[in-house]
Amino acid sequence: MRVVAGERKGMPLKAIAGNTTRPTTDKVKESIFNIIGPFFDGGIALDLFAGSGGLGIESLSRGAEHAVFIEKDAKAFQVLQENIKKCRYEDCSELFRIDAKRAVKALLKRDITFKLVFLDPPYHHKEYYDLVQILVDNNKIQHDGIILCEHAKEVELPQRFGDFVLKRQETYGGTIISVYLHSLGVPMPTE
Repeated sequence: MRVVAGERKGMPLKAIAGNTTRPTTDKVKESIFNIIGPFFDGGIALDLFAGSGGLGIESLSRGAEHAVFIEKDAKAFQVLQENIKKCRYEDCSELFRIDAKRAVKALLKRDITFKLVFLDPPYHHKEYYDLVQILVDNNKIQHDGIILCEHAKEVELPQRFGDFVLKRQETYGGTIISVYLHSLGVPMPTE
């Protein structure tokens, strides 16, 4: 695993040993950012179920100004900390070792909105995708924001989360990437 593009391009990232997480491969990560826009002009990213932090770190490398990483697994959290430090992103990152449901409740109390939301929960826990609806209902995602959900083919996500509409789906083996944008007509960055 490595940072694919931006200011930390080529920086190797440590992976998590074992099979408790599924790191997003470099190929899929590159495709994700080709879909949602290769580079960003600021904004805050939320990497729920961050694992080793690949998606949030990639967004920082490509121009996001800040990222919030949520990961409850102790081993994954340690690797996440090491990757943030290796990439020298300590000053623009917040790391929380906490369950995603509790993290979202805490985020609702903060004066913060997200431009990028990455959701890649354990595939057998479909209820975790409901966290997107909670963030949308509480205006925690900017109108020009992007919601990206990574899920198994067997998991069918809704066509919309509030005003955020499913705009694109891509399949990579047994994984589907679903991208949601606000219905006010913010075009896909590649359109």
